[in-house]
Amino acid sequence: MDNFKQILRDIKRVKIQGATGIAKQGVNAFLLQPNKKSAEWIMETRPTEPLLQNALLHLLNSRNQKRDAKIFFSYLEKSEKKIAKFGVQLIKNNMNIYSHCHSSTVISILKQAKKQKKHFIVYTSEVHPLLQGRKTAQELAKARIKVIIVPDLAIEQALSKCDLFLFGADAYLKNGVLNKIGTSLICELAKKHNIPTYSCGTSLKFTKKTRIEQRTGRELWDERSKLIKIENPAFDFTPKSLLSGVISELGILHYDSFAKKAEANVKKFVGNK
Repeated sequence: MDNFKQILRDIKRVKIQGATGIAKQGVNAFLLQPNKKSAEWIMETRPTEPLLQNALLHLLNSRNQKRDAKIFFSYLEKSEKKIAKFGVQLIKNNMNIYSHCHSSTVISILKQAKKQKKHFIVYTSEVHPLLQGRKTAQELAKARIKVIIVPDLAIEQALSKCDLFLFGADAYLKNGVLNKIGTSLICELAKKHNIPTYSCGTSLKFTKKTRIEQRTGRELWDERSKLIKIENPAFDFTPKSLLSGVISELGILHYDSFAKKAEANVKKFVGNK
């Protein structure tokens, strides 16, 4: 019980980050208390994470939850390798590549490009208030990839120097993608500068509906005045019209084609019960 509660606290407090990391730890928590009520508690920790939700729905429908959890983890690992294989095709020598926030999938693509001895530079933003961009920069630097990190308000200045924008995804809908706050604005700027823009993620992040999580205002400012209200949305919505496509385990696809195949894949994965 203590381990179960600790995982939920860590997910809610963003000690566990990224859609894939959240889904994996959410599944581990569920296996400690495998019942419908526990699944509801886990899902509520991060409501804008359909990869987590789809995984738990799948396990609730399963007759062998431990076995199917292992199959799910294996699917994620294989998906990331496939996405890296597809995504690296878009990276050419001497490119400048922009990334936003922290995406293990995007980092896998960039590491694969490095393994292929491609020469490129990554630009990324700090991403306030939790500074996930610094985590991206540290991981890339550890992989011997050159990174230039800029303040959030300098995004357009940095993006205008880039040839490609790659970002992750927290949720795919029929008409667009939800990702870390600021993604939609960067996609608009990328379109203004004619920069190809791709979301990178597994098709199991597809959902028919979700809601944008509102984080605690104290992440921004611990101000107690009754006349000051703080709004802290964790994600924003980017319409499919701003995207060149999606890089998933299904390939590099235009958004409509991806959404159709992803919806079918999730339906098959979750089950009909």
